[in-house]
Amino acid sequence: MSEMKLPAAYKSLETIALKWAKPSETERDEVRWNATPEEFAAFYETVMPHIDAILDHLSNSQPKDLDAAERHLFYLACALAEATPHHELYNGSAQVPFSFDARRFVPAHGKLDSASGSPS
Repeated sequence: MSEMKLPAAYKSLETIALKWAKPSETERDEVRWNATPEEFAAFYETVMPHIDAILDHLSNSQPKDLDAAERHLFYLACALAEATPHHELYNGSAQVPFSFDARRFVPAHGKLDSASGSPS
């Protein structure tokens, strides 16, 4: 995907969404596992100020009913929820301290689109 369209109010987040807003948890995991502390910080500092507005925007719709731009916004919110502990608690480490490698978890459901629950 070379372009990431978000609703007009979130156009400023399109560049960072291109890297982080993936449709499945598995794809977002890969981004997280390969992120540097600087990338976690940049992502967090860019998106966190908008999260209340993003969640408010999305709260009026069911995930399956979102248009393409809103789906990308939903994926961005999912990515922030999944990446925030790495920034806030683990000093930007992609690994959870004193834990086993998260890559050992293999979802039995495969790559499901987070918004629709369908294979991506």
